[in-house]
This record gives sequence, C-alpha cells and structure tokens, in this order.
Amino acid sequence: MDIQSIKNRFGIIGNSPGLNFELQVAVQVANTDLNVLIFGESGVGKEIFSHIIHALSARKHNPFIAVNCGAIPEGTIDSELFGHEKGSFTGAVDSRKGYFETVNGGTIFLDEIGELPLGTQARLLRVLETGEFIRVGSSKVQKTDVRVIAASNKDLLSLTEKGKFREDLYYRLSTVPIRVPALRDRKEDIPLLFRKFAVDFAERYKTSPVQLDDEAKNLLINYTWPGNVRELKNIAEQISVLSQDKFVTAEQLKKFLPETSSNRLPMVVAGNGSLSGTTHDFSNEREILYKLFFDMKKDVTELKKMFLEILQNPSLASIHNDSYLNNLKELKPQESYQNSLGNAGFNPGQQPVMIHNNNSNENIHQHEEVEESLSIMDKEKELIIKALKKHKGKRKDASSDLGISERTLYRKLKEYDINE
Repeated sequence: MDIQSIKNRFGIIGNSPGLNFELQVAVQVANTDLNVLIFGESGVGKEIFSHIIHALSARKHNPFIAVNCGAIPEGTIDSELFGHEKGSFTGAVDSRKGYFETVNGGTIFLDEIGELPLGTQARLLRVLETGEFIRVGSSKVQKTDVRVIAASNKDLLSLTEKGKFREDLYYRLSTVPIRVPALRDRKEDIPLLFRKFAVDFAERYKTSPVQLDDEAKNLLINYTWPGNVRELKNIAEQISVLSQDKFVTAEQLKKFLPETSSNRLPMVVAGNGSLSGTTHDFSNEREILYKLFFDMKKDVTELKKMFLEILQNPSLASIHNDSYLNNLKELKPQESYQNSLGNAGFNPGQQPVMIHNNNSNENIHQHEEVEESLSIMDKEKELIIKALKKHKGKRKDASSDLGISERTLYRKLKEYDINE
C-alpha cells in the first residue's frame, strides 16, 4: 500500500519529507511483531501511527486499545494493565481482567509511557520478554500474546540516565523507533492543515469556510506551534466561530495567536553554547531550578565577600564604587538593570551605599556566614503548596499550573507528606 492511500484512509494531511519517511517506516514494520516506540511532542498525532501499524498488521481483526499511562493514578496502574484478584486491595470487591488479558492476540498502545512507575515498568518488561504476567494479589502466572506500541513526548534516554526509566525497558521497547516531526518542522503542511480544518468546521457550523490572505498565511507558517496540530486545529475552530469576516488578514489572525514571548522560563545552556532540549521540553525542570538557585547563591556570596572587604578596609569602598559605576556606563540600559539586580539588588538610578568604619580592625568581629537552603526538594514542595493554595486545593488546576500531570502531583503530595 502506497503512502498516499495510507494518508487518505487515515485522514493524514501533509507532504513533508519527514512525515512521509516516518509513515513509510510504520508501513514497513506493521506486518511484523516488533515493538515500536513513537517519539514526538504533544499534539503531533502519535496515536494515528499506532492505528496505522495495527490496521496493517496480521492482528487487525483482534482488539486494539489505547492507554494513557499519565492519566491513571499510580496506585491503580498495575491493576488496570494486569488485572487483580478479589480482595487484593481496598475496593477490590471482584476479580478483574487487565488490558493485557483482554487484548490477548491484539495490540496495546501505551501513550506517555515515561509516566509509568518503576515497579510497573518491571512488570511490563517481563511481559515483553516472556509474554507472562501476574494479576495483582495473585501468584498464578498467565500468558498473553500482545503487541506493544509505546509513545512518549519525553526524552526517555535522558530519563534512564536519571534513574526514572529502566534502561532495559527502553531498549526492549525501541526495537523500531518512529519520530513524528513537530508542526514547526512541517511548515509546508501548515496551510493545507488549516484549510482542511476550516472546511470541516464550516460544514459543522453551517457557514462558509474562512480564508487567509498572504500575510496571514506567512504569520501562520512562522508561528512556533508549541501545541502542534492540536493547537492549529483549535485556532482554526476559534477563527471559524469568532471571526466576523471570512477573509482573515494578518492583523485579525494575531488576535487568535498567543504571544510568542509568553514563555519566559530559563533555558539550560550546554557547554558548547547550544540549548539543552527545546523550548517546550520541561523534562529538565529540576536542572533549570538548580542552575537558577546556584547562580543566586553565587551572587549573594560575592556580595557578602565585597562588604566584608569594605568593613576590613574602608579605603576599598571607593574602588568598589568606581568599578560599579564604570560597569553601569559600559552596559546598555537593559543590561545595566539586570546586572544591578543580579549583583547587589540596587535600583538602576541608585548610588551604591558607601560604608565607612571608624573602628579599628581589632574591633571587627568574625562574621558567620549562614547558608540559605538550596534544596530542590524544598523548593519543589514550596511551589506545590503555593499552587494548591492558589487554586484552593484543586489538584487538576494546580497540576496544570505547575506543568505536571495530575498523577505526578498526587505522587508528590504523598512523597512530601503535604496535607491539602
């Protein structure tokens, strides 16, 4: 079956080389029983690839199920996947079959597999290696014949280095990797997708489809699309419903696009000067916070050292004062402001405070430097508590604000013993 017929069958729009290559890989691997690991940012359409692989395989007449691992609480994920026996835990009033038992002979798609707890990862590894599993609360080994297709929007190899994902499971899953390109890497497909969505929404809402002028098309193409195809579809629906004029200009389109500068999170810069990860990859949030706190500690320590030197030798005050003013003159206004904040906490228009000490050096008491807490866990706990207070204990809103899944927030509440 050629690529174009696959696109027509599954409603895939686009002709970018990257998309066509990954579709070809999916077609070639479909008629085997090899495990497939699909990589891609949120919203690129990873689940479509799992449907293609299943529909073109020998298992196409057998069950297919898609499981979002990030949406299932950690305490019940084992029961969902492998089943449980009656009385195995509180609330287990009956025995229950898990997905690996009910989908025997078919295909299971595990989305957001990077969210699986380590214990569940070990159980999954056994299924992949031997085809065996044990229900929760049982000692009986059962057999299953299930093809596993997994997907993740995180760098699983990076998670293995941090001990958050099993390395043996990673290599067992990624027999054949498929990397679905982000929408910003498929610029030529953006106008096609928008036109398709606009026509679909026009039919749904019984109106004429919106059209874009050339400037609006260029604006659409050059937008970064952090939400990928899902975000483009949402924008197309908003314009179809809210736009008064069905011929949309660039100025009108700007009202529907988020500000590109809204993401002000710091980035971790590698030693070679390149960015570590992408703007929309938050898997390294701990490293970002750690670097931020480390820089803050360094600035405070240098400031303490400077004041100690002035106390011990008042004549140095004028030297520090001249050096500070010269640095401000050489910097641009914005850099001057940032430098003054980072080094001394002064406002740009303020003169540094000159400290004169008339006492002799003998009267200077030895100071004791008190280190502030730079624990990532303390800061993370503090942010979680603030988010819960802000949203009045609503976990869903708090987890969204923190940029983590609700299941991850639940685990953190238990880990840090936070009472809501």
